Amino acid sequence: MSDKILAALAFAMLVGFLAILLIWVPRLDLGLVIGATVLLAFIDMFILSPQLKSADPRK
Repeated sequence: MSDKILAALAFAMLVGFLAILLIWVPRLDLGLVIGATVLLAFIDMFILSPQLKSADPRK
């Protein structure tokens, strides 16, 4: 359970940092890169990671 809380906290901090960056440097190309970064981090943390844990043969 604590791993989900820490993952959510880390994701929120990443999004917060990137939002501040985008506010201070409002460029379209930077916004697209930040959007892709947030999307890939979300997929990795909340979609792929639980699937990999359930397939762990050590359990």
